[in-house]
Amino acid sequence: MTTEQHPLTPFLPEGARLLMLGSFPPKRERWSMEFFYPNWQNDMWRIVGHIFFADKHHFEVVGEKRFDKAKIEAFCHEKGIALYDAACEVRRLKDNASDKFLEVVQATDVAALIKQQPECRAIVTTGKKATDVIVEQFGCKEPAVGQCELISIAGREVKFWRMPSSSRAYPLKLERKAEAYLAMFNSIFGGM
Repeated sequence: MTTEQHPLTPFLPEGARLLMLGSFPPKRERWSMEFFYPNWQNDMWRIVGHIFFADKHHFEVVGEKRFDKAKIEAFCHEKGIALYDAACEVRRLKDNASDKFLEVVQATDVAALIKQQPECRAIVTTGKKATDVIVEQFGCKEPAVGQCELISIAGREVKFWRMPSSSRAYPLKLERKAEAYLAMFNSIFGGM
């Protein structure tokens, strides 16, 4: 079986306080934009829109089945949210993006990403596979979904949050997922 290299470079805005790590992007034919969480069926940007703008459609392009990359990038720059994935090379065991069928060939060097972001004090995993990579790299305890553990990365204490997957395959309503994400964002950015 062939492997896939990550098609995007890490999004590391200056002053980022949070690094969000998914597992790996879906195949390109599932993308609605050239950015992280690109699948129209993935609710990450709807969750974020619901939390920050009280509008789950805030990051959608009206009348089209795609997200507004420029609007998302501007928001992430403003808030200090860095984005990448826990794997930079994978093998798909089935023809989908399910974590269950992704084999990590090469994990992302998360410590190297953290070193590039001196103000970053939190990492968030948005799926089981990404969580497994962090636990393996840092020999830490896996947080319960919606919770965090303090870990040491690159000589600094970092909150390691485990969030519910934003995939619609994860059996939880968007509003319930947003509650967990809101608690995490409040912890990092202060009361919202």
